[in-house]
Amino acid sequence: KIGGIGTVPVGRVETGVIKPGMVVTFAPAGVTTEVKSVEMHHEQLAEGLPGDNVGFNVKNVSVKEIRRGNVAGDSKNDPPKGAESFNAQVILMNHPGQVGNGYAPVLDCHTAHIACKFAELIEKIDRRTGKSVEQAPKFIKSGDAAIVKMIPSKPMCVEAFTEYPPLGRFAVRDMRQTVAH
Repeated sequence: KIGGIGTVPVGRVETGVIKPGMVVTFAPAGVTTEVKSVEMHHEQLAEGLPGDNVGFNVKNVSVKEIRRGNVAGDSKNDPPKGAESFNAQVILMNHPGQVGNGYAPVLDCHTAHIACKFAELIEKIDRRTGKSVEQAPKFIKSGDAAIVKMIPSKPMCVEAFTEYPPLGRFAVRDMRQTVAH
């Protein structure tokens, strides 16, 4: 919040552009507003491009309505939405035991940091080919890759890696270290 100016969210442009006059939706907050201005390093920009870390002034949005981990996108063109569950390809790397349904580590995805439950191990897959090796495995261990139905503890914004790679990439953290991705 900047006195006399209002709310200025800050973030990295991951895909597309952001420019004054655009109407953006924040997910999973569900807030839609107009972008008044875009700036980087205290200079006004005509538009922010992928890779730019920008601040953008938004109309009539209180700081309490949006938070770290929200994703802003063009409200008219495939706007972002919060997911109550999603299927993810997970590669377990350095977990000492085995992991089964109900495991609930923390997921770091873009700037979101949210506890997520492995609700269902759908299938174990070959890491190199992606082909199914076993349907509904009871557990997976280090070195295994699997398709897992994930349920975040609160709605989080994730996207298909094929469509928006930066929003589909995540790390799984437990015991103060990364245990999967």
